[in-house]
Amino acid sequence: MSGHWTKHDMDFLGGRRQRRTRQFAWSRDLVRETVLTPADLIWPLFIIDGHNERTTIKTMPGVERLSVDLAVEAARAAAAEGIPALALFPNTPDHLRSEDGQEAYNPENLMCRALSAIKQAVPGIGLIADVALDEYSSDGQDGLVRDGLILNDETIEVMIRSALVQTRAGADIIAPSDMMDGRVGAIRAALDDEGLENTAIMSYAAKYASAFYGPFREAVGSGARLKGDKRTYQMDFGNSDEALREVAQDIDEGADMVMVKPGMPYLDIVRRVRSELNIPVFAYQVSGEYAMITLAGAAGAIDRTAAMIESLYAFKRAGASGVLTYFALETARLLNA
Repeated sequence: MSGHWTKHDMDFLGGRRQRRTRQFAWSRDLVRETVLTPADLIWPLFIIDGHNERTTIKTMPGVERLSVDLAVEAARAAAAEGIPALALFPNTPDHLRSEDGQEAYNPENLMCRALSAIKQAVPGIGLIADVALDEYSSDGQDGLVRDGLILNDETIEVMIRSALVQTRAGADIIAPSDMMDGRVGAIRAALDDEGLENTAIMSYAAKYASAFYGPFREAVGSGARLKGDKRTYQMDFGNSDEALREVAQDIDEGADMVMVKPGMPYLDIVRRVRSELNIPVFAYQVSGEYAMITLAGAAGAIDRTAAMIESLYAFKRAGASGVLTYFALETARLLNA
């Protein structure tokens, strides 16, 4: 074959030119395999005490902790853009944190007040309540600790009580994020026994012990007080078959949907869960992922907006039913423009 191509030289390709459908924006839209809409997004919000209060998070530029009244306004903004659900995370005041995490099941705690206020003001938006003790404990662990050991069954008893007060306050979905064995089944049974069988469970089924959680721990106030690490209950990042076992167990125990966390470093897990177990699977684009894109954009290393959209498409392409992302409102507004 000569060094100059002609249309006849394409005969060996059977006349196929893959670039034809890429020529124009409209043709690319026609054949796009993956679509991202505001309905694919869940917006995590950090809640603080006070009124008309907002505080910055140093490691998450553009994300703020909001008092309950401002969280209500954020919920209205989300609903107006077609975002279907919010995920709430409280930054519990220091004086209410304790070794036994009892503030987790106080029906007047910060989480419950936020759930109630948002549900009353914006009844059409879904509310996902995180269930774990790191937001209430004095040691930053997701479970109760005795002699340096994380107690599995005792932690579950506290989580059941927490899930019940959250549901009564307005949570539509309970999201246990602690990775204790058996907690999904125990919470499901407790909800059903209390006549709360319509409350769904989104299990953090494959939650890895990850370096990408750092900014989140600052946001909820658990990072500085964390003693030790979480490797005895969060997953080893070298494993994927184990993730499938965790997910399968949570499904058997009554989870309605599952989550993979972190997101982009674990797209292979998202794909395997969707392909092999065929259950609604969500990915959490965690604080470290948000920080990387935002800080790289601020440094001029990447186009922040383009990277934001590309990253969210990656989750959908991998098979995620939806994405928890701090970019949710910004993305929804961009998609709706």
